[in-house]
Amino acid sequence: MRSAAKDYETVIGLEVHAQLLTRSKMFCGCPTTFGAAPNSQTCPICQGMPGTLPVINRRAIEFGVRTALAFHCTINPGCRFARKHYYYPDMPKNFQISQYEEPLAEHGWLEVTVDGQERRVGIQRLHLEEDVGKLIHDGPLETARSSLVDFNRSGVPLMETVSEPDIRSPEEAAAYLRAFRAILLYLGVCDGNMEERSLRCDANISLRERGETGFGTKVEIKNMNSFRNVQRALEFEVGRQTEALARGERLVQETRLWDADRGYTRSMRSKEFAHDYRYFPEPDLVPLTMDRARVEEIRAGLPELPADRRQRFMRAYTLPAYDALLLTQSRALADYYEAAVREFARPKIVSNWIMSELLREIPADDEKALAASPVPAKNLAGLLQLIDRGTISGKIAKDVFEKMFRSGEDADTIVTREGLIQVADTGALAAIIEQILAANPKAVLDWKRGKKAAAGALVGHVMKATQGKANPGVVNSLLQEKLSQL
Repeated sequence: MRSAAKDYETVIGLEVHAQLLTRSKMFCGCPTTFGAAPNSQTCPICQGMPGTLPVINRRAIEFGVRTALAFHCTINPGCRFARKHYYYPDMPKNFQISQYEEPLAEHGWLEVTVDGQERRVGIQRLHLEEDVGKLIHDGPLETARSSLVDFNRSGVPLMETVSEPDIRSPEEAAAYLRAFRAILLYLGVCDGNMEERSLRCDANISLRERGETGFGTKVEIKNMNSFRNVQRALEFEVGRQTEALARGERLVQETRLWDADRGYTRSMRSKEFAHDYRYFPEPDLVPLTMDRARVEEIRAGLPELPADRRQRFMRAYTLPAYDALLLTQSRALADYYEAAVREFARPKIVSNWIMSELLREIPADDEKALAASPVPAKNLAGLLQLIDRGTISGKIAKDVFEKMFRSGEDADTIVTREGLIQVADTGALAAIIEQILAANPKAVLDWKRGKKAAAGALVGHVMKATQGKANPGVVNSLLQEKLSQL
């Protein structure tokens, strides 16, 4: 069997569908609220009733332009919606209003960081379309006796972004998707929730012999609902295709479903070609002409994006690249960091505490949880100020942070109530050190014989005796003084 690393190159392209954060649907005025009662957010237009006429959602167009500019795309002077024909029970019209030959934007790129190395992945096109409904099966799909359809999602604005086949590994695909999602969150155009399917990803993957420029047989993978599952599904597919090629098998162009529980892909159907959809211009919608002045106005209103903010964090706060990359994964986290630094102007210390303590409790990309953190940035800064002033030790501060996170209280309240103020009284500490030296003659003898590590053990005994409240700097100074007198 030939190895993929030796003989084959992996070629991946991603199609990402993002549900736009508009209040109403793409072509009607129905709300887009998630979790409403089935079929409670529908009308004759999104149910596909004969004789109804769609009207384009202006806000969705603006969100599309906003995103395209952030991805360095060219906004086309005009764009047009088209009918994409295929049959599925949750699509009421038996066609989807999408864009094909005349998309909103084309020819962009996104920088992706993997193992500290940056690569530029091309973006082929960005276009707008409407979502379909949702099927609710009576049990597992394979054995379900009936299915119900909920049209609440039908007509919700979707933005599809198609990458060039520039991705070369499953890890890079997951990194692309993370970077993609971060930009959507910074722009405020999508909530990025993959579990609620407001962000979805389909992957196209093929293998080719190294050195070739043509493409192998393309396989599409669907049903991946997390960054981890995108990577896992692609890793499985690389292995499956490699083994098939090594056996001399002919791969077929098909769509496969990822089964996260079993950890493999399975064939769903043969892969369609564009002509199978019988695209033609949507007769009920006029072509759109993009106003250049409005495009430039949207460009001027773009926020500082993750890559720019990362560079500024490294420059302004002298943070390492790793810290800056992690802290800019989401807008909420980057805002939290800067708010904390404004209160406690020790950027690297703030970064360390956020990465080690806060992100142990809240994922770096969970915007809602970070915004509602029970330890606001001001309270984290207050805790760090207590350490800086010598009021509490770093060890005790970690316990205090945990209590702050569970209770929502500030550090001063917890430290005062629980009597955690650091002991720096030299008289009291000198007495404790005398007791520790008397109780540990072997450690004292080791120190006299030149084993300097013995002093660390003695410091540990003092800290234990004071329940971690002793000021480590004072303890070290007093201990060295006492030992030198022996």
